[in-house]
Amino acid sequence: MGNREALLAGAKRCIVEKGYAHTTARDIVAASGTNLASIGYHFGSKDALLDAAILDSFDDWDDDIEAALAGQSGGAPADRLAAFLDVLIDKVRTDRAMVAASVQWVAQIEFSATVRGQLAEAFAGARRSFATMLLGTDDVDDETALAVGSLGLALVNGLVLQWLVDTDRAPSGREVAAALRAVALPAQASVRGRRAPG
Repeated sequence: MGNREALLAGAKRCIVEKGYAHTTARDIVAASGTNLASIGYHFGSKDALLDAAILDSFDDWDDDIEAALAGQSGGAPADRLAAFLDVLIDKVRTDRAMVAASVQWVAQIEFSATVRGQLAEAFAGARRSFATMLLGTDDVDDETALAVGSLGLALVNGLVLQWLVDTDRAPSGREVAAALRAVALPAQASVRGRRAPG
């Protein structure tokens, strides 16, 4: 493992143990077996290293999410949504410290244009990915990707916060999907009623 990879791994360990806001450059150096100069050389600053560690931790979940969705490839969008959200909930349970640290990282948007820009880029990519996953096709136009993907981000971020704050009352992925069905069905019936010939 090179110094860059060691720094990323050490930063992730420190974030889990101390949180994003309380991790120092010396903590990362001690955890990674590197030196202070290597942080500057590979990342430019401790903050940039921590940003990279948080973003890299999001990528660590991809395999688990893809495996869960593979079994839902022919299912309805609500079933794919439920499977995705249930994997997300499992990650909050098993990787709670990193998830909480990512919330600390998001809070930096008011103080760091870099974090705001990185998160905006991550959201832009996540919107399209979420829309294609939920709709079960890569053929999604930009308007649909924005609308469906934005709904997905709202569900993900809201669900993560609920599970961090109140695990006893936070909903499962299946319950969120059922709630969306309950909201969508009356809306569809209302639209059909307005279109019916009088």
